[in-house]
Amino acid sequence: MSADEPFIAAVKPLVDAMGGELLPPDEAGTEDVVLSWEGVDVVAVRLPQLADSLDHILAAMERRRGQPLADLDRRTKQEIVRTLEARGAFAVRHGVETVAGALGVSRFTVYNYLNRDKGA
Repeated sequence: MSADEPFIAAVKPLVDAMGGELLPPDEAGTEDVVLSWEGVDVVAVRLPQLADSLDHILAAMERRRGQPLADLDRRTKQEIVRTLEARGAFAVRHGVETVAGALGVSRFTVYNYLNRDKGA
């Protein structure tokens, strides 16, 4: 498996964004996804656990904004909560607590952001 193969290079950004891992197809486990191209197994993708994925999403949001999420203003934090809700972040066990910690707010505040959007 060579990272310079066009197919692998094409899927790598997506796998990285999900927090997954690329593996040679012969090292794939039963839970891994093997990707084939033109009938040949090219690469396997090991998907992250949901909780790890949430941490990865939060870290990516922080990198994209260039500052800790806790340092953002309230309006921006509300936008982040809406984005995370749309991505299913709060279906993950301890999702609210994880997001609250990253945003530097209480769980109650995250619930208020969520309820505020539902009431609007």
